[in-house]
Amino acid sequence: MSYASVNGIDLYYEVHGDARAGARPLMLLHGGLQTIGLAFGPLLGPLSAGRQLIAVELQGHGHTADTDRPMTIDALAGDVIALLDQLGVAEADLFGYSLGGLVSYAVALRAPSRTGRVIVASADAHRPPGRESVPISQDRLPTMADYQAMQAAYAAVAPDPGQFEKSAARTGAMVQEVPGMTAEQLAGMRSPVLLIFGDRDFWPLADVAELYGLLPDAQLAVLPGTTHMGVTQQPERLLGLVTPFLDRR
Repeated sequence: MSYASVNGIDLYYEVHGDARAGARPLMLLHGGLQTIGLAFGPLLGPLSAGRQLIAVELQGHGHTADTDRPMTIDALAGDVIALLDQLGVAEADLFGYSLGGLVSYAVALRAPSRTGRVIVASADAHRPPGRESVPISQDRLPTMADYQAMQAAYAAVAPDPGQFEKSAARTGAMVQEVPGMTAEQLAGMRSPVLLIFGDRDFWPLADVAELYGLLPDAQLAVLPGTTHMGVTQQPERLLGLVTPFLDRR
């Protein structure tokens, strides 16, 4: 197990695969209340066959203990950039799901020279006035089985398994309170972006299409019959989208 001391926390990360000349490593950033294995487990082997992976567990998730430090998207992005510094990685591609997607946007805007290609699954950072929160119908929310899987994954690796509910509350508050990125910020994104959403995700497809239109170099994939939690539960479909995007020159 590997930890990096960054910004007052001990950040857990895993490296899969070997560094390749001329190829950027791919950083994996999981969703809220998840671990590396729960979010990306079936993808680790296939993705690391073609590139080095750096998978991170964010503050209060998995092996990375929570602290009294405020939990914000900007702080999590700062941890990711600090980890790149410690590992001597000049530039990396990013693949973020849900919470990890919000962090990926923040890294790409804060450190554009460190960011190559960006894959964002199920995360809309654009919250214009009047759309600060989106009501979500019950059939699109995580199921009880989803929550049980997240709690079990946390309990299996967390320094203090009893902190799950507290971490979940802090994570939920952070996601609800994060200020949306402006149209101007998104239009200034330098990195090519692949957006992946389910057609029954948290965001209406009209909002997703608007986000896609704001990004200057973007591709959009909408997975049919797919909820928010279902996006990363289709590894073969994801690989068919992600690998060509990363390999494009």
